Amino acid sequence: MLNMAFLTNSWLSSFNQPGLCITIAVLLHYFLLAAFTWMCLESVHFYFSLVKVFNVYVPKYILKCCIAGWGMPAIVITVVLIINKDFYGNGSHSENNPFSNFCWIQENTVFYISVVAYVFLIFLTNTAMFITVLLQIHSMKSRRQRRSRFWK
Repeated sequence: MLNMAFLTNSWLSSFNQPGLCITIAVLLHYFLLAAFTWMCLESVHFYFSLVKVFNVYVPKYILKCCIAGWGMPAIVITVVLIINKDFYGNGSHSENNPFSNFCWIQENTVFYISVVAYVFLIFLTNTAMFITVLLQIHSMKSRRQRRSRFWK
């Protein structure tokens, strides 16, 4: 859906309909955040699979993942829309904007908070999970080597 929203964005913005532009900008923003949220949930699942292998039972795990994966971006979008729906729009209002036929977030502060900071937090989470998994794999390897030396 992110690709579909992105590919149709320029074409839909050419109709010069503010409501349509806001809708496609919201959809693009939502699906972008959802893609990154699902990437974060995959790193959490990776952590559960390789580090917390035993005694990990999360009741209704898939339901909770779906609520987080689709709900967290919806919360961000809802907050932005509640504050001001005019944060979304067509960039053709300013002559120096290189994205003149593209519906997206018009306010830089909103962009940095709702996209860049969100992606940065997910990047930090993924990096922490990756380092934890690497340390776990390394400790398993060193334990196996100690056991094999002991039996020799």
